[in-house]
Amino acid sequence: MENIIVGITGASGVIYGQRLLQILCRKECNVHLSISDAAALVIKHELGVDLDRDHPDLVQFLGYTTDNIIYHSNSDIGATIASSRYFIKAMCIVPCSMNTLCSIAHGISNNLIQRAASVTIKEGRKLVVVPRETPLSSIHLKAMLKLSSIGACILPAMPGFYHKPKTTDDQVNFVVAKILDVLAIKHMLIPEWRGEA
Repeated sequence: MENIIVGITGASGVIYGQRLLQILCRKECNVHLSISDAAALVIKHELGVDLDRDHPDLVQFLGYTTDNIIYHSNSDIGATIASSRYFIKAMCIVPCSMNTLCSIAHGISNNLIQRAASVTIKEGRKLVVVPRETPLSSIHLKAMLKLSSIGACILPAMPGFYHKPKTTDDQVNFVVAKILDVLAIKHMLIPEWRGEA
């Protein structure tokens, strides 16, 4: 099975990472998950889920039992996903804090998520970064441009409205659908656009 890395970092919008995992845990792939300390705090604040950072209860976090998610502590620099000799299809950081984004753009690898992203970049594999911040400073924009120029996909958490969302879930699904499209993973989160009637 193919390996996909999901990193959740400390930006608002952890529900995007949660929803992506809920979809991926039902697909034919191995999902390697790492959650930063700051993300655990945001998860507790936004979702009301208090996760143990070393051994999180994924059933509590996802609402599903799953056997295809492999959890790695963000401090475990010796994890499989920290090595270029462990093949992965893609990595997605959702949401991606500006600290993480700027660190990756400047080659800094202070934790597993940053290290795995560095390996993903140097090996020419797909990196999807989902920033959720506003407004953006010139520093943020330059870091995004730097990552984009070397092939990373910058996919801001900006829900669209042409599918006429009625709930927050509809808006979350729109962003997660875009991520899945970039990863070339089939889904039915939002209808395929078939042009104007």
